[in-house]
Amino acid sequence: MKQLKIEEGIFIVGGPDITDGRDGCIYLINLGELILVDTGAGWSVDKIINNIKGLALDCKNLTRILLTHCHIDHIGGAPEIKRRFGSKIYIHKLDAPPLENGDPVLTAANWYQTSFPPTPADVKFNLPEEILAIDEQKIVCLHTPGHTPGSICIYLDKSGKRILFGQDLHGPILPEFGSNLDDWDRSTQKLLDLDADILCEGHFGIYKTKKEVRNYILSCRRQYGVE
Repeated sequence: MKQLKIEEGIFIVGGPDITDGRDGCIYLINLGELILVDTGAGWSVDKIINNIKGLALDCKNLTRILLTHCHIDHIGGAPEIKRRFGSKIYIHKLDAPPLENGDPVLTAANWYQTSFPPTPADVKFNLPEEILAIDEQKIVCLHTPGHTPGSICIYLDKSGKRILFGQDLHGPILPEFGSNLDDWDRSTQKLLDLDADILCEGHFGIYKTKKEVRNYILSCRRQYGVE
């Protein structure tokens, strides 16, 4: 079985090499409460749950689902996980309408030749930066538009390291998704300024040194000519 542990209390529990090839990467934060960052495309819920159980964790403690943006490969499992465990769904207010309307284009469900059921969000982020406090740990949710209008990235400082969940930094930047290159430029610069030690990315896995994180973000910026 692929090594799931990234750092103490931080795991990857799904993604192209772990669950289904159509899934974006799915991360788990264990702070007593269990917090999922994204949920895959929807075909892998049982595998995700089995991976969490394999870590000797109880999915009944899966209290929150943080959706980084509204695309099917990240939101597809959210309705079923919420149904099973009562987890609350968090998303930025600008990406909430495609989720709540089941929009086939803005969720990219049509790309995957599937559909997404209209799914209400429990919490809609509204500010440039919002903090979830769990005991003494803070999880920071940053509005990082560009790939979609309501994209967010998430970070926490834990055990002396800054861990950044930066999904889909590579894009694509497409008009049909409401992408905006100027916003993306500012967002990726903001992420560079965080100087993270570890990057948990949305499709290409985990970068585990400051240099690797910085080089990856810079490579994405070069791709779109915004060095």
